[in-house]
Amino acid sequence: MQPAPHLEKIQTPPITEVKRWIGGRIFPQNRPLVDLCQAIPSYSPAPQLMEYMKGVMTDPSSYIYSPDEGLPEVREEVTHWYQRQYKSGPSAHQLCLTIGASQAFWLALICLCQPGDEVIIQLPAYFDHLMGLQALGIKPVFAPFDPTTAGRPNIQTIKHLISDKTKAILLVTPSNPTGATIDHSMAEDLFLLAKSHNISLILDETYNAFVGHQPHQLFSHLDWPEHFVHIASFGKTFALTGMRSGALIASELIIEQALKVQDSMVVCQSRPAQLALAYGCRYLDEWVAKNTTMMQQRHDSFKDQFLAADLNFELSSSGSFLPGLNIHGLK
Repeated sequence: MQPAPHLEKIQTPPITEVKRWIGGRIFPQNRPLVDLCQAIPSYSPAPQLMEYMKGVMTDPSSYIYSPDEGLPEVREEVTHWYQRQYKSGPSAHQLCLTIGASQAFWLALICLCQPGDEVIIQLPAYFDHLMGLQALGIKPVFAPFDPTTAGRPNIQTIKHLISDKTKAILLVTPSNPTGATIDHSMAEDLFLLAKSHNISLILDETYNAFVGHQPHQLFSHLDWPEHFVHIASFGKTFALTGMRSGALIASELIIEQALKVQDSMVVCQSRPAQLALAYGCRYLDEWVAKNTTMMQQRHDSFKDQFLAADLNFELSSSGSFLPGLNIHGLK
């Protein structure tokens, strides 16, 4: 039996490969391994959330299906969270809870693209996005890394990459791996660019809770559902990475189509993950804010130490969640 040939051309998942490098190795206490290959919070979920989940796990109703798009009361709680974070946001009908941001990304691609279509993607790119595009037969068109903009997109470069096969502009903000964040003005320019070419702007905002301010104002546009797709992850926000808590936010039309794939792919996000998410959205704003401050302090300390070491490299960009540094060339 042979796998589909196009899958053999896709790289091995990098984190899986890195874990293999250290398989069977023992690291001495005075030189412990520092694992920076995967963005997992170094802290546990909030104690009150873990206490709440004890009751969830003893409730028999926690072990049955929910609606494909998620429990109505959970989706409503998520919309309230967006109203606080973004000052505007989706309705519950514009939201589908997913198995992490990765599944939301797949739903978006399947709904927007066919094999042979093109998606513009900023370099350096998040490896899972490239792997997903390749698996679905969608061509990535790369916008090159520009150190003069600290890794942020160049609007004119992206504009010149749009063709009649382009279906979407795909960006991660804050970026994985550079940490570069798209500001309000750039988000507006990208949205208007997508609108002018009748394509979609897809923003993966996995780390939005760690920006420390309103990430952008795109949800305030009355026509945002026509050209904007938002990929969400709450695993980093509430330290729930193992529960795989994400969401696809898009027009009701896209969500309606996504549910066809959702039902045949996973049916629904697990009820415990949904209830943990609802609890986090309802009660943990202050806890998340404290973690944001802590991560920024870690970032600043790491950056200061890196620059003080005079390692003969130029620091092009950096981000606040688990210091993400982009080192560009020798001086």
